[in-house]
Amino acid sequence: MSERQFETAEDQNSLEAHLATTAGPVEASLEAQPGLPEVLPTAKDAKASVLPNFFDFPLKDLEAVLTGLGKEKFRARQLFQWVYQKRTHDFDLMTNVSKTFRAELPGLLEFRLPKVVQELKSVDGTRKWLFDVGQGMTIETVLIPSKDRLTLCVSSEVGCNMACRFCYTGKQKMKRRLTAGEIVGQFVHAQDSLKKDGLRVTNIVFMGMGEPLDNPDEVFKSIKILHEADGLGFSRKKITVSTSGIVPLIPRVTEAGVRLAVSLNAPNDEIRNKVMPINKRWNTKALLEACRVHTEASKDMVTLEYVLLRDVTDRIEQARELYQLTKNIPCKINLIPFNEHPGTEFLRPHQEQVVKFQNEMIRLGAHVLLRKTMGRDIFAACGQLTSLYEGRPEKLMPTPSKSLTTKASAETTVSLS
Repeated sequence: MSERQFETAEDQNSLEAHLATTAGPVEASLEAQPGLPEVLPTAKDAKASVLPNFFDFPLKDLEAVLTGLGKEKFRARQLFQWVYQKRTHDFDLMTNVSKTFRAELPGLLEFRLPKVVQELKSVDGTRKWLFDVGQGMTIETVLIPSKDRLTLCVSSEVGCNMACRFCYTGKQKMKRRLTAGEIVGQFVHAQDSLKKDGLRVTNIVFMGMGEPLDNPDEVFKSIKILHEADGLGFSRKKITVSTSGIVPLIPRVTEAGVRLAVSLNAPNDEIRNKVMPINKRWNTKALLEACRVHTEASKDMVTLEYVLLRDVTDRIEQARELYQLTKNIPCKINLIPFNEHPGTEFLRPHQEQVVKFQNEMIRLGAHVLLRKTMGRDIFAACGQLTSLYEGRPEKLMPTPSKSLTTKASAETTVSLS
């Protein structure tokens, strides 16, 4: 990454320090959320692995590992084809691999994937998996069905340091970043599960637990693995990386050749500072300028995600403000009615207000889509993912009628201070 992507050397040092630790540039904002459901590791693995994990390596990296061990470079390609294309870990079935190399493999590499703890299915066909990633830590992955696609929403971290006020994951402080193998493993399991029904994943979005650009090396390594022609062969244009706004790392999305989504979620800095603390580090002007640069270089539109919070971000005047803010950026805007989660201070907007907001954006000339809420009944919708913790609800309970009433006024229904 070149230094020109940072405004100052201090910016670069700040980012590098953040990526080297579990503490981030918005760490102090966590203090604004008392009583977080702290999801601590409950146990340690009985035996720590000492062998490299096959699923952590892009093809060229695996070639380097094997040649460093004195093995032929082409063995890496053979393994990729057997494991990813033919879906076997049984060395005896790898008939074009020498018996000598097959005998040595158990002492060279492990084939380690996250373990499925739970699978839930929504009434609308959405599936959610809870994966064990070791040391008592768990993550969630969601498969979202629609008319012409099956989109897999993968996680990149256990918890998240961004502390977005409306996000369930943001209430769980980050425990660690996932490895490339743990990210790829989510896809591999989903693909194998769907194959039984004659289906396959058509799109991948890095919109699950964690901030993908808070774990850039492993995220972009996993994209290389997913895209490798001798492996899974997944199109880069079918992969979307979402960010809450780590501006200096957006060029890495451009370089990777994948699509960019940005969680904007507010029409101005005042509101965004309160609902998304990262805005205090990189504001909307810097964020949207990075989006503009990306669209020029990639020739792709950027997707701007906008969560509608009742009486906070869903007013008609805010639709107009949002249009003015984004009209010069080649983008499409996804409107997402807020999805409730335990302990939230926000409310889902009334449907009629959602429609009014959307219609006003359309009238103004914005390319805007209303995101259909999927998997809400099993806490699989946008902003609802979390780890396993004691007392965690598995189903969405009906909202009490009293919480659905609010008077229209200049006051918000939640405290944003």
